[in-house]
Amino acid sequence: MVALRGKDIDLFLNRPDSTRPIILLYGPDAGLVRERAEALVKSAVDDVNDPFSLVRMDGDDLAAEPSRLVEEAMTIPMFGGRRAIRVRAGSKNFSSGVDTLSEMAVRDCRIVIEAGELRPESPLRKVCEKAKTAVAIACYPDTERDLTKLINDELQLANLRMANDARATLMSLLGGDRQASRNELRKLMLYAHGTGEVTLDDVMACVADASELKIDPIVDGAFAGNPTLVETEFNKAMIAGTYPGMIMMAAQRQAAALHKASLLVEAGTSPSAAAESGFPRLHFSRKGAVEAALRNFTTRRLAAIIDQLAVAALDVRKQNTLGAVIAQRALMSIAVNARRRS
Repeated sequence: MVALRGKDIDLFLNRPDSTRPIILLYGPDAGLVRERAEALVKSAVDDVNDPFSLVRMDGDDLAAEPSRLVEEAMTIPMFGGRRAIRVRAGSKNFSSGVDTLSEMAVRDCRIVIEAGELRPESPLRKVCEKAKTAVAIACYPDTERDLTKLINDELQLANLRMANDARATLMSLLGGDRQASRNELRKLMLYAHGTGEVTLDDVMACVADASELKIDPIVDGAFAGNPTLVETEFNKAMIAGTYPGMIMMAAQRQAAALHKASLLVEAGTSPSAAAESGFPRLHFSRKGAVEAALRNFTTRRLAAIIDQLAVAALDVRKQNTLGAVIAQRALMSIAVNARRRS
């Protein structure tokens, strides 16, 4: 079985094994799948814009005629040079074509297959894990170690340092999707260019506010008990391409902050004063929603919601194709039940 894990993945990606030209990338982190696929394709051909060098294929189209994959992989280029095939797997099965190809001697052609979350019994995953000429690489959301390396790499490229409080806050804002995390980091590096050090103010101004611009109304609407707002703003975020995991992380941070503030309310502090203490950087436009949330939820109920959101966030990561549905359902549940007292 060839299913790479941990450091073996980095070693393979840095120096792909030519005896294993078939590479399956799968998992809930679509951004990481895409980033690794692009790197593998780029290192396999001289020009990714040359249609004779790089062939793009749709998995659902291949399912009707899996042999097309074999024919394309075994084609000898008219002008020579290296080739690559990039396949985007869909819902239909084309594993028979991969199985046939895995038994053949493929030369000067790399086949990169991108897929979402695949169960161990998935035909495509089983074929690639058992074949001697293939490898399967799982792409899961970044761990703390992964994020640390990602941040350090971007800081080194930009010749910048980062304050400890800025790093801690930044870590909490990243991790749902590799491509989204990298985009936010590059935007931050550009924002802090020439200053020598990335500060907490830089992170809050460039990453937190910008990345949560479309998310705040969703989260505020949920805890304030406004399901209509949640539905409307959530749909807007999906159209804009926002990763559902980022929305779930924002909801988790909001629940934790509300829980802290609600302890102050139970101790006799007014919701208004508790909102200011629990949310030191709260924008004035959100204060009303936060105060409403503190009136809606007790500390006990918020503790239960924190657990509920943790389960939902994990499900979003595990089931990439259903991530939006899972996230919206969790937030709508909070909104609908916000004004209930039991």
